[in-house]
Amino acid sequence: MTNTLLAAPISLTSARPDAVRIARDRNVPVVDVVVPVYNEQVTLAASVRRLHRYLAESVPYRVQITIADNASIDETPRIAAQLAGELDGVRVVRLEQKGRGRALHTVWSSSDSPVLAYMDVDLSTDLAALQPLLAPLISGHSDLAIGTRLARSSRVVRGAKREVISRCYNLILRSTLAAKFSDAQCGFKAIRADVAASLLPHVIDTGWFFDTELLVLAERAGLRIHEVPVDWVDDPDSRVDIVATATADLKGIGRLLKGFASGSIPVRDIADQLGSARSAPPRSLLRQGVRFAAIGIVSTLAYLAIFASLHAGIGAQAANLVALLITAIANTAANRRFTFGVRGGGRALRHHAEGLVVFTLALGLTSGSLVLLHAVADPASRWLELLVLVAANLTATALRFILLRGWVFHPQRG
Repeated sequence: MTNTLLAAPISLTSARPDAVRIARDRNVPVVDVVVPVYNEQVTLAASVRRLHRYLAESVPYRVQITIADNASIDETPRIAAQLAGELDGVRVVRLEQKGRGRALHTVWSSSDSPVLAYMDVDLSTDLAALQPLLAPLISGHSDLAIGTRLARSSRVVRGAKREVISRCYNLILRSTLAAKFSDAQCGFKAIRADVAASLLPHVIDTGWFFDTELLVLAERAGLRIHEVPVDWVDDPDSRVDIVATATADLKGIGRLLKGFASGSIPVRDIADQLGSARSAPPRSLLRQGVRFAAIGIVSTLAYLAIFASLHAGIGAQAANLVALLITAIANTAANRRFTFGVRGGGRALRHHAEGLVVFTLALGLTSGSLVLLHAVADPASRWLELLVLVAANLTATALRFILLRGWVFHPQRG
């Protein structure tokens, strides 16, 4: 790919060059839309024809469709070749290894178009969102654009399990990597080619975590990520292995945390290459974790003292409730001020209300553990009750940190 846009850093205080003009000067398509596929013989032809028809009728500039075949072993290669021969502006790139990230990395790295995009072959995302996705990149206003299914104005049809998984993953990204983008895994994204040329050499993942890694690097480098609410309908025939994907995602998050902590991921070098003056380290996970742990230790000691003093008079469950309530309010106030650096009275009521929501989860864990203990060992000794409650509180503490960092005190909500 010609890297003429990287000849000199471009200040992000002004727009990047217009992509239509760049494409006209190079005589190349303005946008290269990549459709990664693996064994999609059933849906490929209909989806590509629909996409091709939409582009021809609705998009006022030249767009290329690239079918990226991830080593399919069914009729996908033959169908893809047939489509490329029949439809103008459609091509096929064959890879001998699987991996959505590998496909995008390969095609984007070799494309001549100034704007690069991709979408899932099932076209779950309404194509009406395509032009809003591409417009800020073509004009030079933004560097990346993503479709989001988690915006309030998005219309999403999918099962409860996938909805919960998606929101939990977003919460984990917020709490661990301080991510501000809302939907890492929606298969509907675009990026400027000059930005891709700087980011892709540092993106290691070749599978589903590719999107997250790319977005986190872009955000850490101070690049502009434009979000577009989308209408999205779940593909009931999806063959994504949720457990394997979730495991790989958690490993990827750990790898990024290690890379940022050690400095092996050159975020500032990427920012300098792209002329970004807005690169800044995010909130320190380690520092916040240490402060949260210290407050948690004090809270746990206070909880145990209150529980022990009230147990004889009002019973284990009531003592647990009172002790948790008192320490939860104090814990939220302390974390608000010392862990997450929120000062002043603004949104304090909301923070405490949401802190109490988190408290109910802790109450469920601790009360549930007591119920289970008494069902197994009745009567249970005081020391055994305390031991079980400490274990339950440690679990609740980890959950509490994730929710406070990724939800209650997340800076994007300000």
